[in-house]
Amino acid sequence: MMSAAGLAQVPTAGNVYFGYSFFRGSTGVSDTRNLNGWEATVEGKMFPFVGIAIDAGAQYGKLGYPGLGDVTIREQSYLFGPRVSFPAGKFRPFAQVLIGVAHVHESAFGFSGSGTDFADSIGGGVDYRLIPRVSWRVQAESLQTRFHGSRQDNARISTGLVVKF
Repeated sequence: MMSAAGLAQVPTAGNVYFGYSFFRGSTGVSDTRNLNGWEATVEGKMFPFVGIAIDAGAQYGKLGYPGLGDVTIREQSYLFGPRVSFPAGKFRPFAQVLIGVAHVHESAFGFSGSGTDFADSIGGGVDYRLIPRVSWRVQAESLQTRFHGSRQDNARISTGLVVKF
């Protein structure tokens, strides 16, 4: 009986998302910059309107300094937390609060450095149903990191396909 009660807590519905991500922000050392990358999310529904999301993303780019060279930047984030959503016809808007870690690696002028620190994200978006189990997602969020002893408030916008299970 106890094992049956435990299985009742396992999500039986949810979705998988993968898409392009545009990132505008800073690492505390480099200037504010635009980075491009990807974002992937798995969400398991705990209740009809509440799910738990696990999100991973990576952004890449270069900052050029005339006469000096380029600063190469790679930033990754691994976040999880609750997501609230509700159906409205072909649309499913959602809001989420995620926490986790972010990692940055920067190399410039023959030197490189990296750091890993706490990160959190507040945002939301909307899924538009294309066919019964496939939707298109657009989302925006404020991704806050704390690299090099200072706080960075970054913007991340992403879009891509969602497959429901």
